[in-house]
Amino acid sequence: MNTIPEPRLKVTGPTGDRFDEILTREALEFVLRLHDQFAGRRHERLLARMDGRKAVENGRDFRFLSETSAIREDRTWRVAGAGPGLEDRRVEITGPTDRKMTINALNSGANAWLADLEDATSPTWQNIVGGQVSLLDAVRDRIEYTSPEGKEYAVTAESTPTIIVRPRGWHLVEKHLSYTDRSGQQRPASGSLVDFGLYFFHNARELINRGRGPYFYLPKLENHLEARLWDDVFTFSELALGIDHGTIRATVLIETLPAAFEMDEILYELREHCAGLNAGRWDYIFSFIKHYRSRGPQYVFPNRDRITMTVPFMRAYTELLVRTCHARGAHAIGGMSAFIPNSREPEVTARALEKVRADKSREAADGFDGSWVAHPGLIDVARAEFDAVLDGAANQLDRDRSDVEVTAAQLLDVRSLEKHVTDEGVRANVSVALRYIESWLRGVGAVAIDNLMEDAATAEISRSQLWQWIAQETVTDSGTRVTRGLVGALLEGALSDAPRFEGDRFSAAAEILRRVALEDEFPTFLTIPAYAHHLCERPVAPRVEREAHLAAA
Repeated sequence: MNTIPEPRLKVTGPTGDRFDEILTREALEFVLRLHDQFAGRRHERLLARMDGRKAVENGRDFRFLSETSAIREDRTWRVAGAGPGLEDRRVEITGPTDRKMTINALNSGANAWLADLEDATSPTWQNIVGGQVSLLDAVRDRIEYTSPEGKEYAVTAESTPTIIVRPRGWHLVEKHLSYTDRSGQQRPASGSLVDFGLYFFHNARELINRGRGPYFYLPKLENHLEARLWDDVFTFSELALGIDHGTIRATVLIETLPAAFEMDEILYELREHCAGLNAGRWDYIFSFIKHYRSRGPQYVFPNRDRITMTVPFMRAYTELLVRTCHARGAHAIGGMSAFIPNSREPEVTARALEKVRADKSREAADGFDGSWVAHPGLIDVARAEFDAVLDGAANQLDRDRSDVEVTAAQLLDVRSLEKHVTDEGVRANVSVALRYIESWLRGVGAVAIDNLMEDAATAEISRSQLWQWIAQETVTDSGTRVTRGLVGALLEGALSDAPRFEGDRFSAAAEILRRVALEDEFPTFLTIPAYAHHLCERPVAPRVEREAHLAAA
């Protein structure tokens, strides 16, 4: 008697508009093959991260690896470099992939659009699959949107930015897809493999036919072995779809402290698929705090607004990045200034434009080939600073920065920071973290708060600073000791002052903030427990699942 084999990858989330165009049998079969091939190695890499964090907590400092010195010292190798449509990246706009924001990005006039499925996206099932629908339509020049108020949005620009998709990091899972490995062990799918796999499967050939290609930003990498894993994913995927090897291009975000010590090695592992590196400043600061949060008061960070790009350890990081990239033929892309314009407050807009102008002027002068902005209103001011330096060229790849010498001590130089922590700084971190998490729980992952663009990375800085200040018994400039009681009271006050409305998630947000900032244990990412407890929807009935199941291979 024939029996139907038990499915090994199944959709457990609810269906939605046009989900069937993304969650096709063929696409899910490809995602299953990625998991069979790479899920085990992903798990090994995550375990290695835990070991690395423990070593730092126990007193070991990061260093440049002696075992890979030959790669750093060999000046002959180069990366693949820019693919079609990536030659000029002087201004890249970032943002989530909902339909309205997708259209706004495509109309923005930027050179590239970072289509963000990670820090700027709250990973609701609707946002993840709906984002793939937006990308499917954007690639094919057919995206439109009508808002609930009846306002119509369409792409009107003659030339649209090159799309670069940022999938979720290796540490994140997709609980609305259940994967059972060949040994019978069941676990959530990898967010990275789901985001990459669905986009690549549906769009790679279409992008190539239109003169561009499947391009990706790789977030949260911590070392060259994680980069090697991505490179193997790329090679496997190109072969599986019959696409020429090296068609994929990736730009790696150097946004973790350990990755800053392995820039050459990361480029080397990805060299046949690599376009460049990006200075992901906000996650980089968070990563530093996370790794050194328990190492004593000498590693205490000051108020968030005092950690600028000109402090010594941030200068060392960005200068090393530009030098490393240009020595290997890779683009060096600058980070995002958080300041944004406000149409209702001209003074705020003027201040934001000036801050962004200074930021991009510094990056262009340092040799960066382009940079990020978070708002279309900032594109012209950012472009002007790069135009002034590029003088008609597409990039600064020919600019040699071999004069730069950066030591491990310089990358770790937090002790030279002025340790200004103020009562207002503590209060601001509580307020920003609470308001951002509340927005995230409602499905909005990028939100303007106090005229700054906040995403998961900036919220992580806020809550990790609170944890560190409590743990290190930090005293503010006014003589106030930062304690659990103080932060708890400030949180209660912020909760009472919050503008409550139907459907708000402030109570749940406060619960999450207590867990990630006030408890003895420090969760590595606030989004992990928040996702597991608040964004995962219950499995749908078997009748709905049936069409999404894949039979065991």
